[in-house]
Amino acid sequence: MRVLYFAEIKEILEMNSEDIDLIEDITVETFKELLFERHPSIRDKKFQVAVNEEFVQLNDIVKQDDVVALIPPVSGG
Repeated sequence: MRVLYFAEIKEILEMNSEDIDLIEDITVETFKELLFERHPSIRDKKFQVAVNEEFVQLNDIVKQDDVVALIPPVSGG
């Protein structure tokens, strides 16, 4: 799967994206646990998860060929 990083998360990880291989389909909740194991520095950051450009819930499924985006809250004026 392709994981895209934006805003603060992108800056912390110093990358725009990365590819993560999945052996099987997983829930968004499991994906987040996997992500925090790989990148503990973002564990306490708030963000929404979008899969294939649609926001998802923790019990939704992520597949190997999906594009997953981590989107932090945006403040504007």
